[in-house]
Amino acid sequence: MSTGKEQYTEISDEELMKGICNSDKDAFNELYKRYNGRLLYYFYRMLGNSEEKAQDLLQDIFLKIIEKPHLFDVSRKFSTWIFSIAHNMCKNEYRSRDVRKIVENKDNVETLNNKVPCEDIDLRIFTGELYKELDKLSEDQKTIFILRYREGFKVKEISNIVKRPEGTVKSKLFYTIRILSEKLKYYKSNLKDVSW
Repeated sequence: MSTGKEQYTEISDEELMKGICNSDKDAFNELYKRYNGRLLYYFYRMLGNSEEKAQDLLQDIFLKIIEKPHLFDVSRKFSTWIFSIAHNMCKNEYRSRDVRKIVENKDNVETLNNKVPCEDIDLRIFTGELYKELDKLSEDQKTIFILRYREGFKVKEISNIVKRPEGTVKSKLFYTIRILSEKLKYYKSNLKDVSW
């Protein structure tokens, strides 16, 4: 892959992985820029809002890419592949550390500045409540919801990531939305404006 650093932004994830297989550091740096924030958020939400654990898994996943880039099948979509790995890492963490307990949301709504407009405070409160309710869901429900509504994956892609039939994914999404709608019905007017 012979290209200047500035041109890496134009290269597909899959092509960047080819470069990484050939020890191209700039290709790795570009891929890291694209995915580190998304994966950190995913790990953070899936592991009970533990920033330390999320950072650890983020390092681990990129270390795997550095050490074994050849494991990526370039005929696959990279985003689906990397989130499949992230999903499996979370499952392993659940098994080994019993992370399934409900975690209190760390956002302290009372510390919000009084100068913030009421609608912003309402949105923050709603978002905090949404996170609390997400943490109460099963691992599958939370994963599927975040992959769909935070990451924007299509049902078929989520099906590939979590290794479940598309019908199961659709069903879990439907029931998860129903549960969240019921729990958060007080905030119904804010549902369209959620900032992740």
